[in-house]
Parts: sequence; C-alpha cells; structure tokens
Amino acid sequence: MNTQCDEDDQDNDFPCNQTVVVDTGFYESSQSDFFEFTSVQLNGNCLVLEFTASGCDGNSWSMVFVDSGGVAESFPEQRFLKFVLTNEEACLAVISQERSFDISPIEVEGRNEIILNIEDFSESLTYTY
Repeated sequence: MNTQCDEDDQDNDFPCNQTVVVDTGFYESSQSDFFEFTSVQLNGNCLVLEFTASGCDGNSWSMVFVDSGGVAESFPEQRFLKFVLTNEEACLAVISQERSFDISPIEVEGRNEIILNIEDFSESLTYTY
C-alpha cells in the first residue's frame, strides 16, 4: 500500500507513504513482529521511521502506525502511538526499511504542538504544526 499526503496538508514537499490510523481497539490488541528502530524523525507532517528486522527482502512486510485515540491532558497534550510490523519472512538477513506516516490526523484542535510517545522508542518527540 503506497499513498501520499495531499500537498495541501503538508508544510513541505516530502511525500508520506501512509497515514497514521487512529483506533483504540487496534492499538490495545495489536502485536508487532520484532523490529528495531534505527531513526525516528519528523519532516513536516510526516513521521519518518527507519527500522531493521530479519527477513528475506522485506517486500512482503506490512506495517501500520497506530494512535491510541486518547489525548493526555498535559501542556502540551500527548498522544500515544505504536508501529506494528507484520513479518512472515523466514530468512535470517537483516533488512532496513524507511516508511513515513502522515500524522496530521492526530493534531489536537486549538493547539499547535503535541508530544508523541512512540512505543519501543526511547524518546518523546514534539510535533509542531
């Protein structure tokens, strides 16, 4: 699946691969196959994730970036997210991939920044929009 952000929704020309999914039930019940983040950064409205996992070539992997649907009432507000990788490849090579996700759907109305807490990533990120 390869979709791009609408240019009107972007502060720059960086295309997002996918869009964050806001789904409390999926967030709570989803289990990811093993991966390791190598880099997480913001580029406009896109969150760019670089990660590694074992596999053959990574072409059959599917991935979702999901938000819990809840907003922690702090200043600035906080969102809780996780990256879910489905990897059924049975090879031992270590594959690196990069994916970007449009995170504009999780913006909090009336605010211009939120803190992103990403499961299995040691740092929080500040998303300014």
